[in-house]
Amino acid sequence: MLKILFVHNYYQQAGGEDNVVAAEIMLLRQRGHDVQLWSVDNKDLPAGLSGKLKTALSTNYSSLNRSVAQNILHNFQPDIVHVHNIFPQISPSIYDACLDEGIPVVQTLHNYRPICPGSMLMRDGKVCELCISGSPYQAAWYGCYRGSKLGSLVVAHMVSQHRHLGTWLHKVDRFIALTDFAKNKFIEAGFPADKIAVKANFLHDPLQLESTGPDATNPGFALFVGRISEEKGIKTLIRAWRLVNDQSLLKMAGVGPLQNLLIDIRNIAPLGRLNADDISRLMRQAKFLVLPSEWYEGFPLVLVEAFAHGLPVLASRLGSMADIIKDGETGLLFTPGDADDLASKAKWLLENPLQTQKLGINARRTFLEKYTAERNYSDLITIYENAAR
Repeated sequence: MLKILFVHNYYQQAGGEDNVVAAEIMLLRQRGHDVQLWSVDNKDLPAGLSGKLKTALSTNYSSLNRSVAQNILHNFQPDIVHVHNIFPQISPSIYDACLDEGIPVVQTLHNYRPICPGSMLMRDGKVCELCISGSPYQAAWYGCYRGSKLGSLVVAHMVSQHRHLGTWLHKVDRFIALTDFAKNKFIEAGFPADKIAVKANFLHDPLQLESTGPDATNPGFALFVGRISEEKGIKTLIRAWRLVNDQSLLKMAGVGPLQNLLIDIRNIAPLGRLNADDISRLMRQAKFLVLPSEWYEGFPLVLVEAFAHGLPVLASRLGSMADIIKDGETGLLFTPGDADDLASKAKWLLENPLQTQKLGINARRTFLEKYTAERNYSDLITIYENAAR
């Protein structure tokens, strides 16, 4: 049984990465492994100008957290260190702490932060890959990190510095990319192809049925689950749904900066923030999930959640979504940002219930083949063993 130290820097707003960390820790502990978590939380970041300056200086390299990590490693003596997020507090100094102790490192690449200061390969609402092969300092000019040129300069310096030092080449034993698409983007940016394994996120099975799908006799509704924000394609979704029959209801679960745009649209029902049980109930009732994101996405857990419930997905033909969804088999793909194409595909799903049900059955089977806890555990242990070698 392996001893594994998980390392994670929590964001101020909880997200999918946090859920993955919790799920993987539970998965490993249930199978007898000794797992500890060392975490810091961005909710505890120091306030004021001096606090922000301190955080900025430690983003590139935190000597303090290197020392903290060394103490934890010395006391716990893990076989593997599995790093998730290190931004901004933990910093790449964690890798040197592991080198000092001779402990192999696995790093999950949840987003594109190591090659893109904005983390999303997106600028001004559109896909942007300038930093993949060019200088990360371009991000400072455009203010890619939270619209701040100064903040973007800080993060760009981290990306550039560790690219120059070869941190990603020499100090991490195995990377985990969530899709083949993401793996190829990191390879384009200079990451070593032989060190990148592809392992999807997973979900504990919410159903006990071998196969299922939306009820073909139920009028149902379309469902969106996620942040109500620009990169999620919300404006495109609203334009598209105005073109769909007024009687075709779209339920939208989530909150975000664009949520006021959802008010007083006849066939859109904003539900606000819902818990996991409420989302599961909606997925059992819906006809299909809509995922209109206009950035590459890392690995949207909501997509796997839909598959687990036997729900087909209508998504942008972009990035990891096009990797995961087989067009015409487990869902449909539409041209990113094209409201007419989205509306046309949505109408087809609503007007062809038997075919939509078949897509849902295929989605459920895909979940059972690829995204269960059992499959994920096997893949994860193989990655750990390869890192240890």
